[in-house]
Amino acid sequence: MATEESGTGLPSSIEAAWGLRERPGKGPRPGLTLGRIVDAAVGIASADGLGAVSMSRVAAELGVSTMSLYRYVSAKDELLTLMEDAAYGPPPPGEPAEDWRTGFTGWARALRTAMARHPWVVNIPISAPPSTPNSVAWMELGLACLRRSNLCEGEKVSVLMLVSGFVRNEVRMTFDLLAAHRRSGQSIESSMAAWARLLEKLTDAERFPAVTAALRTGEFDTPGGPDDEFVFGLERILDGVEALISSRG
Repeated sequence: MATEESGTGLPSSIEAAWGLRERPGKGPRPGLTLGRIVDAAVGIASADGLGAVSMSRVAAELGVSTMSLYRYVSAKDELLTLMEDAAYGPPPPGEPAEDWRTGFTGWARALRTAMARHPWVVNIPISAPPSTPNSVAWMELGLACLRRSNLCEGEKVSVLMLVSGFVRNEVRMTFDLLAAHRRSGQSIESSMAAWARLLEKLTDAERFPAVTAALRTGEFDTPGGPDDEFVFGLERILDGVEALISSRG
């Protein structure tokens, strides 16, 4: 079974993703592979959402029995981990920019693009540190972007976690809002304008002075560009990192 572990301490499906283990020698028909299983699961999630992914649905897509999958993947949680790795794909090739901020900004933008290709990926619970090939490659590139900063290694990891968490949350929020607009049949512009009008009816200047002041500027009536909030948030986070680096001369 795929639950068997070796000296790495990893499930056999994760070992297979690293090329450390061959496919089972008996049981499944020769045409079944871990890659085909993951690809089928990714296709289901992209077409019908993450909630549609189950071992039985994947087996049906591949034309095999559900039990045959368990010789490659012992549980759905393992399959989700492998789907996430496939959805992210490898990071962009090449060396990061010499300037840490330029390089790390590029890394964050590339990570956002990777997540946006398969937005269901942000709904996969984070249950463990990176342990699959692509996830470790993204971590390697992110840390490499910070190599010329004066941050210690632990601080580099903390910056990586901070920014990747921001990117993940921004992608989740953006696509949740887009999905809500699609369900309502309204454009983002009309939905935002309706929300602003509703707030104007529900609030007053005495109880909600800050909200009232914002409403009067018209900022809530129309949405900004698709990248505005992402750019603003990322720049403010990196301003903080830069202040830390500068404080040490």
